[in-house]
Amino acid sequence: MFMLFIISFIIVPVLKCCGTETSTYTTQYDEIDIKEIMDNERLLVAYIGCLLDKNPCTPEGKELKRNIPDALQSDCNKCSDKQRENADAWIEFMIDNRPEDWTKLEERYNPDGSYRTKYLESKHNATSNVDESK
Repeated sequence: MFMLFIISFIIVPVLKCCGTETSTYTTQYDEIDIKEIMDNERLLVAYIGCLLDKNPCTPEGKELKRNIPDALQSDCNKCSDKQRENADAWIEFMIDNRPEDWTKLEERYNPDGSYRTKYLESKHNATSNVDESK
């Protein structure tokens, strides 16, 4: 269950590597309201543009962009619970509601599509479990 970080972007409360292999990302940005960003077209487009190098980044956007590759490679093992939760919410939102933007981000950060596959499998399993319980 990792859907994580890829673009958990934007929003994914920015991750900051603290130095050692067992360190965690900073939790400084964990209280960012990801729903507010997803519900605000201006903010959403700004974060997506930051991640795609199309416009300037906020400080948290810069941190996120810098740490996405490590988070993906390590299966987000340096993420806090809140960062994992936000990453999952972000990825679900992007795949379901902004597939064109997701594709651009995926091409840049996850060209093999492994996180989309994990999400779709997880979504299918969740739907199957609901159907079985009826």
